[in-house]
Amino acid sequence: MAKKLNILKNDSWLEPYAAAIEGRHADAVRKEQQLTGDAGSLSDFANAHRYFGLHRHGRYGWTFREWAPNATAIYLIGDFNGWQQTPEYALHRIDDGPGGVWEATFPPKAIRNGQRYKMMVHWHGGCGERIPAYANRVVQDPDTHIFSAEVDAPHRHFTWTDADFRPDTAPLLIYECHIGMAQQKEDVGSYEEFRTNVLPRIAADGYNAIQIMAIQEHPYYGSFGYHVSSFFAPSSRFGTAAELKALVDDAHSRGIAVIMDIVHSHAVKNENEGLGRLDGTPDQYFHHDPARRNHPAWDSLCFDYGKNEVLHFLLSNCKYWLEEFHFDGFRFDGVTSMLYYDHGLGKAFGGYADYYDGGQDTDAIVYLTLANKLIHQVRPHAITIAEEMSGMPGLALPFRDGGIGFDYRMAMGVPDFWIKTLKEKRDDDWHPTSIFWELTNRRADEKTISYVESHDQALVGDKTVIFRLIDAKMYWHMCVDDNDFDVSRGIALHKMIRLVTLATINGGYLNFMGNEFGHPEWIDFPREGNGWSYKYARRQWDLVDRQDLKYRYLNAFDNAMIGLVSHVHNFQAKPVRKLWEKDDDQVLAFMRGDLLFVFNFSPVNSYNGYGILAPAGCYVPVLSTDDPAFGGFGNIDLTVKHLTQPDPLFEPAGVERLPLYLPARTALVLKKKR
Repeated sequence: MAKKLNILKNDSWLEPYAAAIEGRHADAVRKEQQLTGDAGSLSDFANAHRYFGLHRHGRYGWTFREWAPNATAIYLIGDFNGWQQTPEYALHRIDDGPGGVWEATFPPKAIRNGQRYKMMVHWHGGCGERIPAYANRVVQDPDTHIFSAEVDAPHRHFTWTDADFRPDTAPLLIYECHIGMAQQKEDVGSYEEFRTNVLPRIAADGYNAIQIMAIQEHPYYGSFGYHVSSFFAPSSRFGTAAELKALVDDAHSRGIAVIMDIVHSHAVKNENEGLGRLDGTPDQYFHHDPARRNHPAWDSLCFDYGKNEVLHFLLSNCKYWLEEFHFDGFRFDGVTSMLYYDHGLGKAFGGYADYYDGGQDTDAIVYLTLANKLIHQVRPHAITIAEEMSGMPGLALPFRDGGIGFDYRMAMGVPDFWIKTLKEKRDDDWHPTSIFWELTNRRADEKTISYVESHDQALVGDKTVIFRLIDAKMYWHMCVDDNDFDVSRGIALHKMIRLVTLATINGGYLNFMGNEFGHPEWIDFPREGNGWSYKYARRQWDLVDRQDLKYRYLNAFDNAMIGLVSHVHNFQAKPVRKLWEKDDDQVLAFMRGDLLFVFNFSPVNSYNGYGILAPAGCYVPVLSTDDPAFGGFGNIDLTVKHLTQPDPLFEPAGVERLPLYLPARTALVLKKKR
């Protein structure tokens, strides 16, 4: 009799769907066996990048291979032959069956580093220029704006210094960032500028991981990196592969893990730059079914995860970034879209039946399961995060327990809750019961990444939290000697929202670059609608550096709260013990380990001697949002020790009443002394 999976043992409500859960588990087992055979591993299988593409073999010359089953002829064209189809650069098909692998070998001097090239692919009824699927560098001509592959052999000789690095995940504190918009100037930033100018800021802010967006090459800058064209090429608009490696190596030297935002949920439609019609057919990498080939919301193409060749491509892509660039893991974009045939669009996911109604893409689930297994085979300490909003059970459970294998899932309901609260509720309607429920309502056996806002909430058409709180007054009333009421309210709530979100994590915490100090305005990449302006595709670091502006207060508070939890080993694993919630007072209190977090969300009521039921003992303040160093009013004396008092009306063992002074719109953290 087969052993019952832990996912079913731990959640009896999943029992009616046991067949579906056990079936997806068995599907992954079968597919792994099919791909690897009896003796191999997924890591042995995921080496397509070492076979396909252009490779230099020292004095023996070059080899080039491409998978193009529908092609009738393929030529390499480029700087080396005047961009003409010449016999000496023709590929030949190395099999007569359905495999469709084409190959050519060239002497050492036939191709030189730095030369640009493409394939000219012929098929029945036509031909076209194509960039090789496994190209490791793709560049855009500044005059013609045409993309081409570029020979980039030397980047593999980078000297790493990070052999002993291991990510710190206790807790995981992520700084989400975008290389191009990380600079102050109205232009595209570089890997090197990020390494020298921004990385030191992140280290000083106390974050132990960065999550970098838009690494894979994408033809349209304004896509934020989500319409990928060349999956094995780091975006050349930010610099060279060697410069990206230097960035990763430098981050590791500072104790910072580097997570890559990887896009395997879809691909750009472009044919001249991407995988679209690479061999003349519309379905080489994508779905045979035209109804499923195009993503209805993203104007992109959807992979066919049922094809072994596609699995070979994507799994090898995971291994490539881990081994070649020493990334510490991935945040998988668009996982919800992958899990369901309808991409989860317009579906409420109100109960378990919605996850097992036959609308799940089992091929995609198998791929994600195998990807997680592979990633942890290649790098045992790797971090995998799923961007997933439906709440699919088991997504962040190990495969052995019946899960899909991610280490974390994004808590996407948390930013939605905060935006909804800011948009729809008056300040005196903020209820601690709702806040605590939303921040702790998660599967007990799956770790999450909590966050107030990511890049999604900052994009044009939306508003950041600070902009919703203060709006246009940010332009006129952020000087330290300006006591505008709306700005004071916004700064107070900005700190409280972030602290309560961080304090309730069960895995990790994420912040998008600049939001830690309340970066103003939105993100808008250059496009026709804004006159191709870079004004909003940058970060104004001078705002936080200026001593005469209040942005530095928010940054100082972010540093303090990050420092507080990072010095508590395994903070994220300590139980969240709710001590007090009273909606009519708008007061919430809970403990984690020996830290007591107390929030007074009331906009008008300050409480003197407010009694919190807490473990008996002495409590010392360690952090206050009302500290003048953080833009507060200094109403709390942080030197005062607080002693619990016996309460004859409430006498459980070891619990007493802790009287505190709680000013309006203030949070206080105290440490219990043993």
